[in-house]
Amino acid sequence: MSSVAFLRRGEAEPPSDLRTVMEHVARGDHEAFARLYDAVAGPVFGLVRRVLRDEAQSEEVMQDVMLEVWRGAARYDPDRGEVMSWVMTIAHRRAVDRVRHCRAAADRDQKAAAGTRETPFDEVAERAEAHLDQQQVRHCLRRLTDLQRESVLLSFYQGLTYREVAERLRAPLGTVKTRMRDALIRLRDCLGAGS
Repeated sequence: MSSVAFLRRGEAEPPSDLRTVMEHVARGDHEAFARLYDAVAGPVFGLVRRVLRDEAQSEEVMQDVMLEVWRGAARYDPDRGEVMSWVMTIAHRRAVDRVRHCRAAADRDQKAAAGTRETPFDEVAERAEAHLDQQQVRHCLRRLTDLQRESVLLSFYQGLTYREVAERLRAPLGTVKTRMRDALIRLRDCLGAGS
């Protein structure tokens, strides 16, 4: 059975203390890495799959993420957040990088196929477009509740994890996650409607 099929069935039980497991992984313990893999690979694959929407690419990126976790385990700092958050941040970054790479490649292919030349850079037009984008984002942020907006700003503009946002706002972690999910849905809908 492939590792992905195993993960989809949801059979992996997370170790009770991922921090301890991570300490062993940082020392090169292969068995500890297998336990960590079993605990995080399902959520990692799910996140990557939602971003990429392509199973084969998702599997590749998931393996890249797990390799990065293995190689970078010593960089994990338990004072900055939970193991799962650290791993999911790596996964999200890798998935977004893959999307950007694929888009750039598709754009290059499209330009080559069309035989078009790049239009000269128009700094004024670029600034105007960036200003309009900023106005749209501000407009959409104003449509959020105060609590949603505060959670989003802390997370995206200050780079805090869900747990750090919860601590900063003195709110339960589940409440912060719900606020963020609702806020992101509202932002997506608002920004999609404005385009």
